[in-house]
Amino acid sequence: MFRFASPYVFLLILVIPMAIFYRSRRQTHPSMGVSGLSSVRDIQPSPFLIIRWLLPVLKYVALCLLIIAMARPQSGTQKEKILTEGINIVIAVDLSESMAALDFKRKGKIVNRLEAVKGVVQDFISKREGDRIGMVVFGDNAYTQLPLTRDYNSIASILERLEIGAAGKRTAIGDAIGISLKRLEDIKSQSNIIILLTDGQSNSGELSPETATEIAVQKEVKIYTVGVGTRGEAPFLVRYPGLGEKYIYQRVDIDEDTLKDIANKTKGLYFRAENMEGLQKIYETIDKLEKTEIKIDIFAEYSELYSFFLIPAFVLLSLWIILSYTRFLRVP
Repeated sequence: MFRFASPYVFLLILVIPMAIFYRSRRQTHPSMGVSGLSSVRDIQPSPFLIIRWLLPVLKYVALCLLIIAMARPQSGTQKEKILTEGINIVIAVDLSESMAALDFKRKGKIVNRLEAVKGVVQDFISKREGDRIGMVVFGDNAYTQLPLTRDYNSIASILERLEIGAAGKRTAIGDAIGISLKRLEDIKSQSNIIILLTDGQSNSGELSPETATEIAVQKEVKIYTVGVGTRGEAPFLVRYPGLGEKYIYQRVDIDEDTLKDIANKTKGLYFRAENMEGLQKIYETIDKLEKTEIKIDIFAEYSELYSFFLIPAFVLLSLWIILSYTRFLRVP
């Protein structure tokens, strides 16, 4: 980014054509008249006589460079500083064994529920700006996988390493909400939300979903609940020792009534995702609903460039003075 800090100085450029005009008017009449030039016609002109006509050019170019230097040319880089508190978002992901159901298809390939969730959550995170995002995983119990942070690369890396069954086989929805609420207390914010994603019923944990919901209401934390999976039976890939792999179908019921109740009481929303497209639309909806006004402070850092014009100007001006008062000295 280039600019002149004092552009009004360029008005001095008008002095140069006025000086040229004045100089031409002053030299209209010869300073000395002679009767004829026939006696000196054959004399070859001195090279210095030709160079003498460059003296005014040196002077005016030097003046132009001085004026440019006085206008303070600057080069800088414009930067934007985002000033916002952002939203605190905790994503609670179910890692129970039922998340291994193979009822989702991503990019033409059949994947389990957790892999489908990973891709959509990753896309959701990439669209957020200025928000602090944390992650809680739950199965038999709930654990903090990542505290609130704006380091989205770390969030993406940890999300990719999540494994089914890492937190136990069953589903502790109440504990997941409770741990998420604790993480939201780490950093104060005007807006706090939890995105709870599960495919089953709460059948484990120390805290019931109802009690956890009441605490969330008291703390004014909004909870979006997402039920993942097709209705009815879903295929699972089971490995039998010595017999290889086999697909079996099992029924996994989502406690939609509880998830709807959690969302309604906390002023959130409940969504049901039965395929990849539905899951993507859910996170797109949440992304649109939960937006933060971002204040942007634009500033620039500049470095002065006047020396690149000032030094040549002094060199040319010095050369003009030396030549004008030595070899090309004019005698009136």
